[in-house]
Amino acid sequence: MSVRTTQTKIELFRRFFTGLLHVYGTYDTASQRAHQIKAPVTDAVILAHLQGRQFYGVYLLVKNKIRAIAADFDDNDVSAPMEFVSAARVYDIPAHIERSKSKGYHVWIFFDGDGVLASKARLVVYRILAEIEKPRTEVFPKQDSLNTSVTYGNFINAPLFGAMVPNERTVFVDPFDPSKVHPDQWAFLEGINRVTEQLLDDVIEVNDLRGPTQLSSDREPTPSADVRCYGLPPCARTMLADGVAANQRVACFRLAVGLKRAGLPFDSALAVLSDWATRNRPLNGKKNITKHEVTAQAACAYDKAYRACGCEDPAIQPFCDSTCRINKSATREHPVREALS
Repeated sequence: MSVRTTQTKIELFRRFFTGLLHVYGTYDTASQRAHQIKAPVTDAVILAHLQGRQFYGVYLLVKNKIRAIAADFDDNDVSAPMEFVSAARVYDIPAHIERSKSKGYHVWIFFDGDGVLASKARLVVYRILAEIEKPRTEVFPKQDSLNTSVTYGNFINAPLFGAMVPNERTVFVDPFDPSKVHPDQWAFLEGINRVTEQLLDDVIEVNDLRGPTQLSSDREPTPSADVRCYGLPPCARTMLADGVAANQRVACFRLAVGLKRAGLPFDSALAVLSDWATRNRPLNGKKNITKHEVTAQAACAYDKAYRACGCEDPAIQPFCDSTCRINKSATREHPVREALS
């Protein structure tokens, strides 16, 4: 077993858990509050984390690239992280389970070189989450790129916080038996295989993944335009592109059902629907549907498996297209009344 100096450990840690270098997050164990520190991420910051004196939270997103991504399973049921690792392995993507600081697990994927486009990585991760029926799992980073409205993004607490490692928290575990902690965390990190952007491209192409994320350039995407690639019915495509003048909440619910059936992850659907809401033209002086209402309708749509598109619904009928192949006589499932109020 090789002897690793403190500096060697810091350098190894930084190769995996790095992002923005001028700001980081931390967590106060006394107050149990997280906050941001606008200061350089120095070796002293990393050392304080590894020694258990101050948490280091990494802002993974740098412009539009990342060198790591994490899915946050916020409960103690280890079956979902294990399923994620198995599903990722089908695509030759190595994923690694960390037991987080208090409860739950983080599953990490690490990328080659200077990183990959966050939009590609998030698209693939949400594909895997959809396959294991956990589409609403939180993913870090939460955005595809930094811009004028997203300056830093969101930080995630890095592993190997020294004060918790002896209690087998913030450590990486065996994906086949998560009750077992890797005996040498540094040897584990040294043996990790990183994912290339080409592999992400292959997964995206094979699964025909498309969404409101930009996959090939730095240009900010237009959510409604990208969604057209999903093969949604003509009515949904028209509604998304042009907005609606009435029945906004019902329309929002029906669109969310369509986006879910098309394979869009929950937070991506919210982005699409929020953009759609700005194009609505409510009649009789009514206001546009609010962000809170959009979230409520989408949450209801993603909560259950609604199969029908709502062809007979008054909110959908004005947008019906004679070329649509959907069987309008199919049985329609009704959402709960509270969702459409």
